[in-house]
Parts: sequence; C-alpha cells; structure tokens
Amino acid sequence: MTELAAINKNLGKRDMILFTVSAILLVDTLAATAAIGTSSIFWWLFLGVFFFVPFALVSAELGCTYPQQGGIYAWVRDAFGGRWASRISWSYWVNVAIWMPAIFILFAGVAKQLFFPQMSVAEQIAIGIALTWIAVAANVVTLNIGKWVPNIGAVFKIVIFVSIIVGAFFYAADNGLANPITLDSIRPDWGDSLQYIPAIIYGMLGFELISASSEEMRNPQRDVPLSILVSGIVILALYTLGTAAILAAIPSGDIDLVEGLVDTLQLFFGGSTLGEAFVIALGLAALYTFFSNGVTWAIGGNRAAAEAAEEGELPRAFALKSRSRNTPVGAAVLMGLASTLILLLYGFLVNANEDLFWSLFAFSGVIFLLPYIGMFLAFLKMRRVDGARPRPFAVPGGYGVALALTLFCVAVLATCIFLFVYTPGEGFQWPVLIGSVVTLLLGEMAIAWAERQKDGAVSPAVC
Repeated sequence: MTELAAINKNLGKRDMILFTVSAILLVDTLAATAAIGTSSIFWWLFLGVFFFVPFALVSAELGCTYPQQGGIYAWVRDAFGGRWASRISWSYWVNVAIWMPAIFILFAGVAKQLFFPQMSVAEQIAIGIALTWIAVAANVVTLNIGKWVPNIGAVFKIVIFVSIIVGAFFYAADNGLANPITLDSIRPDWGDSLQYIPAIIYGMLGFELISASSEEMRNPQRDVPLSILVSGIVILALYTLGTAAILAAIPSGDIDLVEGLVDTLQLFFGGSTLGEAFVIALGLAALYTFFSNGVTWAIGGNRAAAEAAEEGELPRAFALKSRSRNTPVGAAVLMGLASTLILLLYGFLVNANEDLFWSLFAFSGVIFLLPYIGMFLAFLKMRRVDGARPRPFAVPGGYGVALALTLFCVAVLATCIFLFVYTPGEGFQWPVLIGSVVTLLLGEMAIAWAERQKDGAVSPAVC
C-alpha cells in the first residue's frame, strides 16, 4: 500500500472568506433577479433575513462543530448513514459536472463579444474544453496553489459589482431613474412573484462549500463562523445594492446583464478612450470570474465525492488520490470527462436546436437544491442526538428555534424545486422533470455499483 502525503493546512480566514464570496456571488444571479423588477429588492431583503441568515448560521454551526473532510457528505453521513450521504454527494458532484460546461460556454460567448466576433461554435467548444481541463488541473494541485483561483475571482467579482453600482448611480443621476424605487413599487405581487423565488435562493447557496476542505483549514472551529459572517455581509450587501443600482439605470424589461454584460458596462463607462479601456478591463475580469466559478464549485464537489468514495458509498474511481498531494484526482478527472462530453453534445445540438441544450441544463437547478434539504435535516437531527457535543458556534435559541428554522428553510427549498419543474400558467416542464429523475437514477446505479465493490474493499488508490 502506498502512503498518501500528509494534508497541509493551507486555508486561513482570508482564503475562506474569498472562497465563499467566489462561490456565492454571481454576476448572472444579479441579472436574473434584477430582471424581475423592483420587487426583487424586497425579495433580497426578505429572503436575506429569513433564509440567507439562517442558512449561514446553520452552515457555521455544522462547519465548526463537525470539521470533517467532505463537508456536507460527512454531516449527512453522521446523521442518516452512508446511503443517504452518498445520494447527497452524487447530487452535489453531478450538478457541478453539468453546470461547469455551461459557465465555460458563457465564457466563450463573452470572449467572442469582446474580442473575436467571428468566433465559430467549434472554436467556442474548444475554449470550453480547454477551460475544463485547466479547472481539473486546479483541482488536483494542493490548495496552497489552487486556492488562488477562487481568491482572485472573488476580488474581481467585488470590483465588478462595485463598478456596476457606482456606474449605475452616476448614469441614473444624469438620466433619471429607469424604474421607480419606492416602498410601493418594491412590494411584491404574492401570486406572480413566487415563481422568481428560485432565482434569489439560487444566488444564496454555497456557505457550506468551503467545509468540504475542512482538513485543510488551519483553525475551522474559529475561522468557519467568522468567514461566513464576513462573506455573508459582503454578498448580501452587493447583491441588494447591485440589484437596486441596475434597476435605477436600466428598464427591467431591457436587463440582460449576462449576455449583454459588455453592452451594459459600455452604457455606464464608454464614450472615451479611458472608459473603453476600463470596459475591456472589467470584461476580462468577468471572463476570469466565469472560470473561477467553475473551479470553486468543482473543488467542493470533488472533495465531497472523494470522501464518499473512500467510505465505499460511490464507485472506487472517485476515491483515486494523488500520492504526493493527497488531492481528488479521480473525481476531478471524471468531472472533466463529463464536462467534455456535455460540451461536445452542445456542439452537435447548437446548430440544429440551441434550446434543446439549455433544456438539458435547466434540470440542474433541481439537482442543486436537493443536497441542502439533507443538510438542514442533518443539522436538526445532530442537534437532537448529539446536543451535548461542544459547539464553538451554535445557532442561538435552542432546539425550538433550530426546528423552526429547519422547517421554514426546507419548505423554501421544496417550493423552489417545485417551481423549477412546474411553471405557473405553463404547467410541468417535462424535460426538467425527466432529466432530474434520470440523473437521480444514474446516482442509484453508481451507489449500487459502489456497494458491490465494497465486498473486496481496499485502501483508496493513489497515483
């Protein structure tokens, strides 16, 4: 048997704050929610208080009380056993494997708009595949190197958000408010607005991601709660102010900040040589953030999957680790292969029916939300069965408050899942529902295969 290298403690408070900001703060989420209209300001504030804050508190308690490699996998395993934990890890990993190529296609699309207007679909696919394997490489180096991808991405995201907020403020000052922002205008229509809740919730998830690398933290008991507090304040403030700024400057019906990111920045800053240079600089920063998004989530997803595989709950290939770096080579390479396959599929489909590609990806929202239901339920059960364990940080209020928070947050997540598969006025979105069911069935097959491998279990493979 070949020994694995010792795990280095590479993650400090700053790294954990920037990693979490990189995971949660997304430019495309800002666009999707601003396009809802001025009522999105209400939803950011309302769900910020009643979902985002509880989610942060629960993540902080679990992360510092149970600082085990694998994060969400380990928490669900301790609460409900390996079978349920492996289902969580599969959903976590496969969602990233599906979502990452979409982010890289977005990268190629913005690069085309910025620099290469004649770029072909094949060239965009090639860029996506190259980025996929660069992301794989970033996952198999040690975190003292790999952590700089999300760290730099977080700084760039903050710069982009602040630039949008400042640019929109001055633009609105010169041109007037594009949308009236008053207490009356931000009041939501409780019938129509509910369908927009998933977009807001989608932009709030990811506090638990850093805990997938708990064994690589210097002091998780101290640093997890602090990093979640600081990053949470930054994220919610930038999302809320960014949404308000965009709505102040651009009519809600005209907002397309993802595909029209460069156009939006040019609206605010263009018109001079210096302004055009600033737009290009922000565009390049945005390109980097699309790449860092993929790397950040892949780091968490691959480590959770590797931990599950080491426990024999996912196929042994996911457990393959680097002998010298102790990093999840197997899970990362499998994710790279899945991403490459999906990108090639996109290349075949895009000319015939581009909508089909995006329909295949829409169901990832359902897969993305399922692990968080397991996480909240694990939090509640561990409070009940392991309440005597010392908690460096605990959600205040005792078991009654923990129960109320869990029930509310699980209800919100279940509502979002339902709204992903059922659109009011349109009915069930069958591609989303079928895709979700097929993905979960593939997970059951992978788990069954792992259980058969368990009979002849050996130590995790190394390379």
